[in-house]
Amino acid sequence: MRKKYFFIILVLTIMLLYISNISQIPKKIVLLEGEEIKIKKLYGLNLSYTSDSKEVWKNQVTENKKVDVKLLGNIKVKEVSVTVYPKVKVIPTGNLIGLKLYTNGVLVIGSTEIITNDGQAKKPYEHLDIKEGDTILEIDKKEIDTSKTLQKIINESKGRTLEIKYASNGEIKTGNITPIKISEHEYKIGLWVRDSASGVGTMSFYDPTSKKFAALGHGISDSDTGELLNIEKGEMVNSRIITITKGQKGFPGEIKGSISKESSIGHVNQNTNFGIFGSLVETPKTLEKYKDGIEIALRSDIQEGKATIISTLENNKLEEFEIEITDIYQENNSDNKSMKLKITDERLLDKTGGIICGMSGSPIIQNDKIIGVLTNVLVSDPSVGYGVFSDIMIKEMIK
Repeated sequence: MRKKYFFIILVLTIMLLYISNISQIPKKIVLLEGEEIKIKKLYGLNLSYTSDSKEVWKNQVTENKKVDVKLLGNIKVKEVSVTVYPKVKVIPTGNLIGLKLYTNGVLVIGSTEIITNDGQAKKPYEHLDIKEGDTILEIDKKEIDTSKTLQKIINESKGRTLEIKYASNGEIKTGNITPIKISEHEYKIGLWVRDSASGVGTMSFYDPTSKKFAALGHGISDSDTGELLNIEKGEMVNSRIITITKGQKGFPGEIKGSISKESSIGHVNQNTNFGIFGSLVETPKTLEKYKDGIEIALRSDIQEGKATIISTLENNKLEEFEIEITDIYQENNSDNKSMKLKITDERLLDKTGGIICGMSGSPIIQNDKIIGVLTNVLVSDPSVGYGVFSDIMIKEMIK
């Protein structure tokens, strides 16, 4: 009897593994011309090209070619739509930049009790399920664009119950909230909010034709909630290095920079898990050797071994430093740790100890192609870190 139950549990476990794997295969895949589909799939699952051959259409620009995911060779379990984009030349930069991002609505970053004039502690929001990371979109049927707008409407309510609309986990919710009077002209609802974020990072590359750019290699999250900021718009501006704190084991270093108050050099329209993207207003500087642009590497082009990164570390000067690619994770499309690398350039190790905050976005170059962008540091060893594939970045950029 135990063997029977064991066998049933084993079969159900295997079925669950396959169902989970199939559900994780995306319905839409974007490739660069010449690139092959790289997805994780279990034994027994394969891809069936439904029109023309793989070799024909992977080398031509096309949209919505269909690929079937099949189990055991003939059982269709999923259909995938594939778009192939042409190869483009981009110009690597490595410039230190400042970013100013503005949210769609205002982000809830905390809550607190309000003490009324008669000493009572109240929570106007407690009957709602609003929480940290949610976004207030409207109050009193008025659109909220800044925290100042929100506070103005609350003060003007004079304690009148207001309708509130907010986004929570991708769902739009509504409810009512009654502001509490704390002084003659001031009312509160007990929610701490933020409408913008700023910081410094590194610009990765841009397309000289479309003027679209990519930066950072990771998204910008709110420092209080840890949630990826849902931005409405943003600006990229010039930045100047103030200080560099060297990285040590267990302690990541940091570039501290001042963000220019002058006009923007680019407009930001995407904040994703794979970076910041937008369009340029001004043409950024680059190293002379790369001014005519270089290709984005396919994953099959990337090799373990020597490569370089471009970063800005002193006097806003662009410099190229030697690194070594130690591991490549060909099928990884889920996060920005596509490859593992080690800083080998003594000049960089002497200045920073390795990879430090602010260097994220530094383009990685190998055999005159951009193979990726620097993203993370290994805190236990600042000379070691990760990069995201450049093909992921370019696909996000040209969306």
